[in-house]
Amino acid sequence: MSQLQLETLPAPLPAAPCPTAPRRSPAARLVRPALVLLPLLLIGVWALVDRRAAYDGAARLASADPWWLLAAFLFTCLTWVAAACVRQGALPERLPPGLLVASQFAAGAANQVLPAGLGAHAVTLRFLQRRGIALPRATASIALYSLVKPVARTLVLLVFLVAFPDVLRLGALVPDDGTLLLAAGGAVLALVAGAVLLVTVPALRRPVLGFLRTALTDARELHTRPGRVLALWGGAAATPLLQGSVIATVGFSLGLPLSWTQVILALMVAGTAAGAVPAPGGIGPVDAALVFTMAAFGAPVATATATVIGYRVLTVWLPLLPGALVLSALLHRKVL
Repeated sequence: MSQLQLETLPAPLPAAPCPTAPRRSPAARLVRPALVLLPLLLIGVWALVDRRAAYDGAARLASADPWWLLAAFLFTCLTWVAAACVRQGALPERLPPGLLVASQFAAGAANQVLPAGLGAHAVTLRFLQRRGIALPRATASIALYSLVKPVARTLVLLVFLVAFPDVLRLGALVPDDGTLLLAAGGAVLALVAGAVLLVTVPALRRPVLGFLRTALTDARELHTRPGRVLALWGGAAATPLLQGSVIATVGFSLGLPLSWTQVILALMVAGTAAGAVPAPGGIGPVDAALVFTMAAFGAPVATATATVIGYRVLTVWLPLLPGALVLSALLHRKVL
């Protein structure tokens, strides 16, 4: 090639600069470490506020029968497996079993900070979105989870009432007509208020109707798959039985003079207090209702109180720090 031809060739274009990742502000860089440490901080504050209950319960458990306590610990571990089964049964997509159980263990720690199960639902929603589940489907699965659990609990309660009519004496546990009327009126008012909001607020109508369509479609699809039906309804029915078994075995270790069936019924009756008074993790209203219910079945108040305190120590305080650590680890590894 001649020198003239070389001179007439166009000069090469300058190389485009390599795109660099946008630099994050110092505040943005602190968000993830703050989220990782936040569960531990909240647990520490809560431990300082309620340290006396934890100390009293631990002292009572120290003198209890260790073999019954071991059984109670095993039942406690199974409650997280049952929760993971219900979560899987509420979704068509398959989730990794190990991470799902770990997320439910971490959700248990978050559930002690926020009321009405919001902590557990928030952790689960984040986990599902990280697994690529769209927000409408993830929200619909949480709604199905929240609907199936009380329905399954009611069915288990009816089965117990039919199977053990002589053992279970409700007595003072049955609410009077005024209480039932008040509860029915509150439910009707809630339904009417929701309908009025949907009619009068168009911006709210579209997402709500879209959510309902997704939820109904997924529920119909899930109930055509036997594996999902078994995980959903079997896990939901097993949950109150496992929780009641934890209370019963803790009570047996302390000499509680009640049968297993009475303790199961006491838990299911007392569980209604959690919805009426949305305390974090149901602590407070459910505890008082459990003591009252077991006392109504003939247990000494002191033993019933010790049983509930021991139950809370075993299911809340002992898993609290490990659950917070697992929650922080899942956040750090971007599983949540």
